[in-house]
Amino acid sequence: MPRPLGELEDAVMTRIWQWNRPVTVREVLEDLQQERSIAYTTVMTVLDNLHQKGWVRREVEGRAYRYTAVSTRAAYSAALMNEAWARSDNPAAALVAFFGMMSSEQRESLNDAIRIVQRDSPLPAPPEEGEGEPESS
Repeated sequence: MPRPLGELEDAVMTRIWQWNRPVTVREVLEDLQQERSIAYTTVMTVLDNLHQKGWVRREVEGRAYRYTAVSTRAAYSAALMNEAWARSDNPAAALVAFFGMMSSEQRESLNDAIRIVQRDSPLPAPPEEGEGEPESS
């Protein structure tokens, strides 16, 4: 399970996920500088850390690296939700509480996701009456 990204790691990964292409430290730096004062070496260190943690892969291009995300933001979010759910001592209660916090738009997205999963991986049909039941003597 991935550890949650730190605030600056998340800001960097957000750009990499949004751009969906190999990026350089300079590109990320210039975009981040629109929001905050940040040094080139700080962005370089964050990208190196993300590479060491397995979040990005890098390829040499000239004298610089180009970084690419290893997985999607959706996969990251799903892994965080799964880890939080798995740590609960009462997973059903955790889900009920989580669903209760959702907006109507989020619940609609959840229903859409359930329909997609059920369509792609249907549950086995329940046994016909009399099938699979123990015989009584």
